[in-house]
Formats: sequence, C-alpha cells, structure tokens
Amino acid sequence: MAMLEIKDIEVFYGVIQAIKGISFEVNEGEVIALIGANGAGKTTILHTITGLLSPKKGSVVFEGKDITKVPAHKIVSLGMAHVPEGRRVFAELSVYQNLKMGAYTRKDKAEIAQTLEMVYKRFPRLEERKNQLAGTLSGGEQQMLAMGRALMSHPKIIVMDEPSMGLSPILVNEIFDIIQEVSAGGTTVLLVEQNAKKALSIADRAYVLETGKIVLDGDAKELMNDDSIKKAYLGE
Repeated sequence: MAMLEIKDIEVFYGVIQAIKGISFEVNEGEVIALIGANGAGKTTILHTITGLLSPKKGSVVFEGKDITKVPAHKIVSLGMAHVPEGRRVFAELSVYQNLKMGAYTRKDKAEIAQTLEMVYKRFPRLEERKNQLAGTLSGGEQQMLAMGRALMSHPKIIVMDEPSMGLSPILVNEIFDIIQEVSAGGTTVLLVEQNAKKALSIADRAYVLETGKIVLDGDAKELMNDDSIKKAYLGE
C-alpha cells in the first residue's frame, strides 16, 4: 500500500479549475518530484495534500486514512510536515524558538531534545546562530531553518515546496544534499521544484504537471533522458 495516495483531485479557485483530476502515489522511503512550469498547479497540489486547500472532488489518503477533510494542524500530528514556498520562518523569533515551534505536536521532552541535536548536526549553521533572530538569516540559512523546523515534528513524510527558490547555485547543491540525507535517514520526501534537473537527479520517480494535469510520469533518471522533458524543462 502506498504511504500517500492522491485520487482524482479537482481543485477550483472560484470558477477557475486549477487541478483537473490528478492521481498519483508516494511509497514509503521514496523521493518523489513534481515538476512543471509556473502555474502548472504544483503548489496547489501540495496545499491540498497538507490540508490548506479543500478539493472539490477526489481524496487524499495517508497511511490508509482519508485525510481530505482533516485540518492542516492535525495533519502534522499524523506525521506529515510541510516546508512552504518562500520559507515562512517566524522572523521575530530566534532560530532556536523557530525549531521548538516545529515540535509543538510532540510531548516527550527527551525525544524533542534528541531531534534538536540531530537537526543541529545536520545544520551546523543553525546551531551557531541559534540565538539569532530568524529574520536576520540569509536566504539559504532561512531555507535550512524551514527544513530543520519541519524535521522537528519527526515526520514520516516531508513535503517541500520549491526549496531551491532564490538561492545561489552553491546553496542549491547544499540544500539538495540535505534532502538526500533526510531521505537516507528514512523520511519519505515529496518535492515540488522548478529546478527540474536538480529534482530529477535526486528523485526516484517524478510526475510532470502541465496546467493542472499530469502529462508524464516515471522513473526520474529515465525522464531526465526524455527528449520532450529535456526541451521543456532542462534547457537542452
């Protein structure tokens, strides 16, 4: 059974249909990439999965449980964490306070301390700056903080929206290395990414979106060599 199943989802903004009957699945331990141009509906899908939007039709099933109508804050406690587009860190709080916010669904203090240790190990820069206000961090550091904060909830699956957006090429590589580490640590990853080349290089499988529909899916390495994908998304 798939860890996450999206079945025939249709989403509207007013009269405009953003998602036109999409189905896909994510298996435990996979890195899945959703790629597509701006406005293809990638973020809308993530928001529907994480409970920020309600579909007009279709369902979202997580670990065998229908979560279509479950509010976003409850979905976190089921084991799904969302790293939103544009990072969305709490600018007025310190790095440490931001990380603690990520663990709000957990009760065991010793386990939370352990997870914090793990996050600091993975992101040494966050530990160095733990007392600094999050708003004063660079873009790359804020992205690391958003990822670290999501990991604090000890998720089974982490959903990431455009993690490389606005970052320098060196930082992009660093963020993608971290995503691979997160995956190697046993967390399933669903990734929305405009940098198709990078996304396909670390994903197991990928789905290609165009105007609210999935037009292609398959093994990520095979898609990387697909001529239509090369032309449309890899700039070749």
